[in-house]
Amino acid sequence: MVVVTLQREKCIGCNYCVELAPGQFQMSKKDGKSILLRSEHKKGFYTMKTFDETVFDPCKKAQQACPVKIITTKKV
Repeated sequence: MVVVTLQREKCIGCNYCVELAPGQFQMSKKDGKSILLRSEHKKGFYTMKTFDETVFDPCKKAQQACPVKIITTKKV
């Protein structure tokens, strides 16, 4: 299982995550911050859990590119 977490409130809207993992992230038209698609919100963290292993590499690249380090990607 792949688990991706986003701390959306700290997002600066750089758009790297959308460029690297467009299937998992998009930018909000309301506030210009990243949205983690198909995620659940709890205590400031947006978490997506999936058995689709193909999302790991793009999300890991998004994590590494994020200048404010608010994305985590792991296999569990």
